[in-house]
Formats: sequence, structure tokens, C-alpha cells
Amino acid sequence: MPLSVPRSLVAACLVLFPLSSLNAQSADPPPEVAQMQQVEDSWDTAVGKHDQFALENLLSRDFVGISAEGNVTTRNQQISHLFVAGAEPVSLKQKVVGARVLGDIAVVNGTYVQEWQGASDQQKFEEKGVFTHVFRKNSMGNWQCINSQRTVVATVEERKKKAAAAPASKSNAALPFHIPLIYKGPQ
Repeated sequence: MPLSVPRSLVAACLVLFPLSSLNAQSADPPPEVAQMQQVEDSWDTAVGKHDQFALENLLSRDFVGISAEGNVTTRNQQISHLFVAGAEPVSLKQKVVGARVLGDIAVVNGTYVQEWQGASDQQKFEEKGVFTHVFRKNSMGNWQCINSQRTVVATVEERKKKAAAAPASKSNAALPFHIPLIYKGPQ
């Protein structure tokens, strides 16, 4: 009998130990997410400091950016936006949600919050959304963005306002449901 207590204790430890290490591992992001988060953080810093040189290193010469409004811009246009009076970016915070590294190409998805100064010094605007960035490793081994797409995410208040303003609509689909080659509906 005394041997059964230590055996059960050992069995419990063997069952619980892998679970505790699993919880510890899940708190750390995968290595590709951590690596690409560092690249996105350097982008955030470059925008916040209006650092033209850092942004030139992060954006490829053939960079194409599609803004949340649908505007298509080049690397030089992105850099020039840092210095537009009355519309300067104040901050950019990007959080990587997922990253897939495929050799020298990486596809990064995440969320962002961008803040910029309005025409008056008192007025600041904030934009929240999701992004997809495609990176390519250059000859020096550094990641450079070749494509960026941003989409604004509506806030809860904006969605409620839109739902209240929209007229109620009802589907005019024929009932019952028709599945071709399986069910032709009542005839």
C-alpha cells in the first residue's frame, strides 16, 4: 500500500506537468510572430519619430500601399506623408496577430491604431483597423514591406448608428430552399 501513494503522485505529476508547460508555451508567441512584431514595431517608431531614413529601410523601392480609403501609394508618397503640414501622423501601433514566413517572403496580418494631427493643433483623429503586410528579405537579410493593405474596422457605436439608420429589409428569396439536383422544391 505505501508504494501506491508515490505511484499515484508520480502519475499525477506526469499528467499535470505537460499541461503546465503547455500553458507556459501558449503565452509566448510563435517565433515568426515575434520576429515580425519587431519589424512592425520599428515601423511604428519610424512613423512616430517622422524618421525618413528608417522608413526608407522598411519599405521596398517597389512598395505599394493601399490605404483604408482605397488610395494607392508608393514608398516615396508614404514617406512624404510624414511631413504634410496639418495631417502629420502622431503615432502608429501595430499588433501582429499572425505571420507566415515562406522562405524570403512573409505575410503578416494584424490590427492597428493610427493617430494623426488634424488641421488645428487641438484636433486629433484616430483610426482603428486591420492590416495585411507582405514582406520580402532584401540582399542584406532585412525585411522590407512590398505591399500593405489596411481596412478600417467600425466601432460598436458606428455600427449601431448605421443599423438604426438603415431601413429594415426582408429577403425576397423563394421558399422553400432549392438545392439543385437534390431537391427541386414544391412543384
